[in-house]
Amino acid sequence: MQLGTLRPSPLVEQAAQRLREQIAAGHWPVGGKLPGETTLARELGVGRSTVREALRALAGAGLVRPRHGAGVFVIATEPAEDWPARLRRATVTDVYEVRVGVEVQAARLAAHRRTPDDVEALRTALEGRRTAAAGDDPGFVDADIALHAAVVAAAHNPVLADLFTEFVPVLREGLVALLDLTRLREENPGTGDDSHAALVRAITDGDAEEAATTLLTELESTLALLRETH
Repeated sequence: MQLGTLRPSPLVEQAAQRLREQIAAGHWPVGGKLPGETTLARELGVGRSTVREALRALAGAGLVRPRHGAGVFVIATEPAEDWPARLRRATVTDVYEVRVGVEVQAARLAAHRRTPDDVEALRTALEGRRTAAAGDDPGFVDADIALHAAVVAAAHNPVLADLFTEFVPVLREGLVALLDLTRLREENPGTGDDSHAALVRAITDGDAEEAATTLLTELESTLALLRETH
C-alpha cells in the first residue's frame, strides 16, 4: 500500500491526516500494528521526526497507542470525543439530570463552607435575578444561572465548579427554549423567586440539609417540565 508523498507544509498535520484516513478506512484494523517510522516516513516522503509528531497527535486523539519495544498499535478508528463535544451533543434533559446531582451536593457544601464574601455574592445574585424578571427570557435565564453559579462557587470545590461551567451552554439554551415554550413567566415573571430566596437563606444560615432539599425540589420541578416538553 502506497500512502503518497505530501506537499511541503504543514507536514505534521498532513501526515497525521493521511494516517487518520488510512486508519478510518480500515487499512490498519483495531489491534493492528502500524508500519515502523522509517517505512511511514519513506511512503509519506517526510522525515522520521515528522512521522513521530504525527503519531503523537494520533495518540492524543485516541486512535493509536505506542507499546514500548513493540511498536504503535491502532486502538480506535474514530477520534475520542472530548467532554465539551459530548455535552454539546447531549439533550438538555440528560445534562439537567446530572446537574441535579452536582448542584445539590454543591448547595450542601456551600452551607458548610460559605464565607461572608460568598453570602454577599449570593444576595447580589438573588437581587440580580429579581431585577432580570422585568426583562426578556434570555436575560432572566442568565441571571438565574448566575445565582446557581454563586451557589456552586460557595462550595469551594473546583471540580464541581468546572462541571457546572461545562453545563452552562447546554443549560442556557434549553432553559430559554423551555420558557419560550411554556410561557411560565407570563403570569409570574420572577418564577421560582421564593425557592431561590429560601436556598440563599439556608446557605447563609448554614443549614446544609435545608439547602440541599430546597434546591433538589426546585431543580426536579424544572426537570419534570423538561421531560414533558422533550
